[in-house]
Amino acid sequence: MTDRHRIALTVNGRPCEAEVESRRLLVDFLREDLGLKGAHIGCEHGVCGTCTVLMNGESIRSCITLAVQANGSSILTVEGLAGDGRLHPLQEAFWDHQALQCGYCTPGMLLRAHELLQENPRPTAAQVRAAIASNLCRCTGYQFIVEAVLDAARRLEAGATGQGHEPAASRT
Repeated sequence: MTDRHRIALTVNGRPCEAEVESRRLLVDFLREDLGLKGAHIGCEHGVCGTCTVLMNGESIRSCITLAVQANGSSILTVEGLAGDGRLHPLQEAFWDHQALQCGYCTPGMLLRAHELLQENPRPTAAQVRAAIASNLCRCTGYQFIVEAVLDAARRLEAGATGQGHEPAASRT
């Protein structure tokens, strides 16, 4: 006998209903059932931050969150940041500042930065460092990430809507 539950949630602004096993991790649901590969599986212990998504506007580790725990929630993944065929200003700033190298931590970093900028649209460099400290990066040394987040804050304050770069899926 399998223990299955019906869940209804919103993922990247779209309603979603599914039947899942009670032990199904949210990261697996997002990646395997919905095909949203942005949340990466790193440590599987909630330590590294590569699986970070926003649930009801707050960052969570999807590798230690069950899909049934997201029932009734709104989930934002990195795929939901871009809109209308354009990258989010935060994604553009990461691109422009070369705030990624291997890219494995990038989705989680973007979502932590997005959460910070929703709470504090004008953070200091120290506040950015504190906000992203929960997400590990082995490649960048964090400086370019901090610079990108600060630049994104300026862009968002100026009313930028993401006009410079197209998401990779749109480029030919």
